[in-house]
Amino acid sequence: MRRAIEAPEHDVRADRDSQFQAFMGGATQRLYRVAYLLSGDAGEAEELTQHTLVRTYTAWDRLDGGDPYAYARRILVNLHSDWWRRRRKRERPVPEVPERTAPGSDPADAVLDRTSLARAIQHLSRRERAVIVCRFYLDMTEQQTAAELGVALGTVKSACSRALRKLRVDPDLSPLAHHQEAQ
Repeated sequence: MRRAIEAPEHDVRADRDSQFQAFMGGATQRLYRVAYLLSGDAGEAEELTQHTLVRTYTAWDRLDGGDPYAYARRILVNLHSDWWRRRRKRERPVPEVPERTAPGSDPADAVLDRTSLARAIQHLSRRERAVIVCRFYLDMTEQQTAAELGVALGTVKSACSRALRKLRVDPDLSPLAHHQEAQ
């Protein structure tokens, strides 16, 4: 008699786990890319992704019919904000200074270089970086970005404007700066 009672509970848990595994298989890389763009560090991006998946799993039963990727993305952005508040942009030592461009290379290649863009995004404030990632990497509207970050629409617009202004003059993205270095 007892086995009959346990079997449905086990089936529900197995079904829940298989649903989460299917979600995780499709969302892990996407979440990692967002985490990397937010943090600029591969190790921190992995940590953020893992913590996001753990929190999403614990809330899986409450997501009835909702979009689990949107929920996970929101967790990811909030976790990054929490970690950023604790760490407060410390300098990180590196074994050697990376080269910006090879001599004689086309300056347009440096502008398109993902590494240059990732470095430039790290010069933005936490809020500006989150807005840029949501608006242009995740292709969200201003309204969706405001809802995702829990801020007013005007805040999204002003943060986006400031961030784009900073990116336009960032030396990592400036073709003129790369051209002058090559000479």
